[in-house]
Amino acid sequence: MCGAQAGGPDAATIKPGETTIQGSVTRDGEPVNGYVRLLDATGEFTAEVPTSATGQFRFYAAEGTWTVRALVPGGSAERTVVARDGGLAEVAIAV
Repeated sequence: MCGAQAGGPDAATIKPGETTIQGSVTRDGEPVNGYVRLLDATGEFTAEVPTSATGQFRFYAAEGTWTVRALVPGGSAERTVVARDGGLAEVAIAV
């Protein structure tokens, strides 16, 4: 999960201007393995991480509006996220 520590981000390690975007990808309520992409406000690719065995993912990003896109076998879905400075944005994506 992008080198993140288990249990979520530690507030002491968050840098000014950085936020955490994390969540899970599911299908019919079950975790799905695949990839999650982070796109900036203009739709440009910024990063990609694989989901964990439990469908979890995490990105560290700058403040702003982002699109989180899940790409899994047999489907895809996306959500728009507004990241606030030093905050945590939780995203649930059902494919």
